[in-house]
Amino acid sequence: MTDALDRIAAALERLTPPPPAAADPLAHPAYVWRDGALVAARDFRPLPLALLHGVEAQRDALFANLSRLAAGHAAQDALLWGARGTGKSALVKAAVGAVQEAGGALALVEVAADRLESLPRLFDALALQRRAFAIFLDDLGFDAAADARILRSLLEGGAEARPANARLIVTSNRRHLVTRDIAEQSSAINPRDSVDDQMALADRFGLSLGFHVVDQDGYLAIVRGYATRYVLAFDPADAVQWATRRGSRSGRVAWQYVVELAGREGKALAPGG
Repeated sequence: MTDALDRIAAALERLTPPPPAAADPLAHPAYVWRDGALVAARDFRPLPLALLHGVEAQRDALFANLSRLAAGHAAQDALLWGARGTGKSALVKAAVGAVQEAGGALALVEVAADRLESLPRLFDALALQRRAFAIFLDDLGFDAAADARILRSLLEGGAEARPANARLIVTSNRRHLVTRDIAEQSSAINPRDSVDDQMALADRFGLSLGFHVVDQDGYLAIVRGYATRYVLAFDPADAVQWATRRGSRSGRVAWQYVVELAGREGKALAPGG
């Protein structure tokens, strides 16, 4: 019986993938935090900042903040919130890439939204490095204020707050990150307390940048910027029809249309090329 159990345990060990080898935190432009280790991102090629149209104010504010972080100066945790497909995630990566191109000692570290409890371990791994890190939490949202308390503590006031060389950069479709439960507010003894609890997380970000759906002219300007860079001809009416069929005008839809144009012409596209 013991031999059989040993064979089963050995077989399970062979089936279990080994933990990823930790990458050098000073050697790569971007990482993924996976299974308690920094893993070098396979192909970090962010869009050039100049290609992101319609978000110039947000672009300048985030780039300035990340430049300060890379220089070792005071910098804010940042929340990028707003409509889906409006360029929040693309801007984070593009801003980090632009700081790196300018010579800044900054790296991106992407952390999955369901790995928040492992952030203290990540902070321990980064705290003594002679480099700055933008900790990227993409598409974050919470169904209840209680679920957000780990992140609230890490941002401000907790015993294990992030080190000086790391700042959180969060994107979300929700301005306050936490779903506003009208029923909960109406049943609370003090509804104002319920609202304050839901807004408390967003208030901890020193930099809050809103993103909104673009109008038709703005959408066409985004398409035109991409088409010019990649030397692609396009018909504005066709671009509008593409967006209409998808029920949305956004930077994401504009990029998808440009991918379609390149495919029609038999060209390959490299986001950073």
